Amino acid sequence: MRCAVNRGTTMRSDVTMQTCKRYVALVILFSLVHHVTASVTHYSIPEEMKEGSVVANLATDLSLDVKTLNQRKMRLDLIANKKYLDVNKETGELYVAEKIDREHICTKMLTSCYLKMEVILENPVRIFNIELEILDINDNAPQFRRDIIHLDISESTPAGERFSLSNAVDPDVGLNSVKTYYLSASEHFNIEVQTGRDGSKFADLILKKTLDREQQAVHNLILTAVDGGTPARSGTASIIVQVLDTNDNAPTFEKPIYSVEIMENSPIGSLVIHLNVTDLDEGSNSDITYSYSLYTSEKTQETFNLNPSTGEITVKGMLNYEDFRIYDMEVIATDKGANSLSGQCTLKILVEDMNDNHPEISVKSFQSPVSENIELDTVIAVVSVNDKDSGDNGVVDLHIPDNMPFKLRESSDNYYELVVSEPLDREKIPEYEITFTVTDRGSPPLSDNETMTLELLDVNDNVPQFPQSFYTIRVMENNAPGALLSSLTAFDPDLHENQYLVYFILEKEIANTSMSMLFSINPENGNLYALKTFDYEIEKEFLFHIEARDSGSPPLSSNVTVHIIIVDQNDNAPVIVSPWRAHGSMVEEKIPRSTDKGSLVAKVIALDTDSVHNSRITYQFLQVTDATLFSLDQYNGEIRTMRMFSYRDPRHQRLVVIAKDNGDPALSATVTIKLSTVETAVKAYSDMTEVPLEYDIFSDLNLYLVIGLGSVSFLLLITILVTIVLKCQKPKPSKAAPPCRNSVISERNSTIADSTLVSNDAYWYSLFLAETRKGKLVVRQPVPKGSRYIVSSIPRSTGMSETSDSAASTLQVGV
Repeated sequence: MRCAVNRGTTMRSDVTMQTCKRYVALVILFSLVHHVTASVTHYSIPEEMKEGSVVANLATDLSLDVKTLNQRKMRLDLIANKKYLDVNKETGELYVAEKIDREHICTKMLTSCYLKMEVILENPVRIFNIELEILDINDNAPQFRRDIIHLDISESTPAGERFSLSNAVDPDVGLNSVKTYYLSASEHFNIEVQTGRDGSKFADLILKKTLDREQQAVHNLILTAVDGGTPARSGTASIIVQVLDTNDNAPTFEKPIYSVEIMENSPIGSLVIHLNVTDLDEGSNSDITYSYSLYTSEKTQETFNLNPSTGEITVKGMLNYEDFRIYDMEVIATDKGANSLSGQCTLKILVEDMNDNHPEISVKSFQSPVSENIELDTVIAVVSVNDKDSGDNGVVDLHIPDNMPFKLRESSDNYYELVVSEPLDREKIPEYEITFTVTDRGSPPLSDNETMTLELLDVNDNVPQFPQSFYTIRVMENNAPGALLSSLTAFDPDLHENQYLVYFILEKEIANTSMSMLFSINPENGNLYALKTFDYEIEKEFLFHIEARDSGSPPLSSNVTVHIIIVDQNDNAPVIVSPWRAHGSMVEEKIPRSTDKGSLVAKVIALDTDSVHNSRITYQFLQVTDATLFSLDQYNGEIRTMRMFSYRDPRHQRLVVIAKDNGDPALSATVTIKLSTVETAVKAYSDMTEVPLEYDIFSDLNLYLVIGLGSVSFLLLITILVTIVLKCQKPKPSKAAPPCRNSVISERNSTIADSTLVSNDAYWYSLFLAETRKGKLVVRQPVPKGSRYIVSSIPRSTGMSETSDSAASTLQVGV
């Protein structure tokens, strides 16, 4: 027995030899034991039946009992790599288990295709041979080996030429295989179907009509293969026929005659014309070479260049309308085919006149430099213009920049004058770059220019200028002589000697003293110096003018006001004027021992000639015998009792009072007061009301008080008289001097009437000198706070009666 299927075909590679041997052994064993049926049952089915389709009822055909099929373990042994068929053990039906493809199972060379199988039953063992023929159906369309078939055919190929085409393949057999071929409609091609020795069909492409590549370079055809099945199936392939070129077309120019215009003086290399030649051929048959014919003159060939590859004609030499106006040439175009063909054309080149001459400008005269104060309409320059061209190309226009103080004025034909149209100022613009531009009216216009530099000479037309019109300079008193106070520098925008400045102090006298004796200014740089040491208590401010004058001709000058303010220093210590005492001596005062609490014991008054801030004085006890007995008002210097005297208090009390100003550092003065208590019946006087006190005999205290106040008044009177004499001798530069009085004025923060000496303190008081008038002592009340206090001198009385009142000397002090 042999392991084979489909009439001698060996088993497929997926069925192993071991399986085959087992099968043969089993068959032999069963055939020895049981009777084996030798007959073969034949069936036939078409391919591609649906799964589950019934092929036959084996139970009926093999005369088997359906009820025993399961017991006898009926099975189907199919010699194939797939289980295409199976048997239903309940019904005995043979059915399709998997779709069967005949072309997959059998080769195309076989006209018949079989599947062999055995039906095996046990108890007893029986084997039935089944042969199933698979019938072909037209389930495959013809297919070409290549979808696109390329053919190259020369356009010179004669009609009737045949070209073989690849045939189509159809897996089906018999009538279902390829039957014939069809070609899409074409006036140049058709096909002829041939039958091979194996019965296969193939087609030949036949050229019906000669080809012309220039008309159609590519022919696209469709070849269709049709089988003989019902319904018929078909497959297609594209045939692309590429027509190969032959040199059968001569080069052709667009026009036989060309006329070109070109401007003279066109630059070398300028394109004149690009000749466009058409050759319907391709490849080397369409490659064109350009050349001049023998009829083209040498002059033309020297002036113009012909590119042999591109056909471009460019300028080779200079073109001048005045020398040569028309150029004629003949150009030949030849292809590079095996049998070259050529064409030709005639070209006429016309040279056009152009604006090729620049206008010319000539400066006939030019005046530079000129003074900045030159008069208007003064002629600065004369220029002429010219252009060799004619017509509009020879008409020229001359102009200068618009932003200049000049204008052009035509004096005669093509002659122009440059005149001053606006005032000139060297300080703003020291020089002008004047560009004369001449332009013709050609298209495009040509121009030329000439630039001249006009320099301006300086005129002394600017006065010196100070940065400020008023200078305030503060100078600390007690300054060193020669100290630099400030630098007053002016500026003059002129040049050279017109800008060289000299500084002066305008003369002015103050208290018979010239300003030049107080201050000095450097004439070159304007540095202001102090020539002396200033004292705030004597001079508080100065007001004068400084002049800056240039060196021009005539010179110009300007002045500035300078205000010198002397700043006070705390350089004066307080001076104690009450109670008066000789230098270094002690003041002795006597008071009743029965003085009440709060009674005025003594009053310390100090004066400071410094400024308001530095002259503010405060009083303090420096030493005191009993601090519980006396109090001192720090502002007005009043010493009062804080309690009444007791028998335990010492008879003599020593008080040291210090008067200190408000400066930094503070200055001070001291006074020592020795108080002695006496057992008298003298009544205390009040300082708040004017109370007459009767004394028959002056006490020691009153005597000392009168002597002290009289001494102070005398010293003050001498000082006032000296000041009045100095004031009256001072000359006045302007305005009539006011009547001189026997008084002196010393201003501090405000102007006070004559015959007054003003001093400031924290509180204002008035101390009246006592005079003896029939044994009476008059004490006045303090002047109200806020009023102005005056210290007046006591006028000397002549012939004054003993009963007449002498004028009281009044000391007024205020903040």
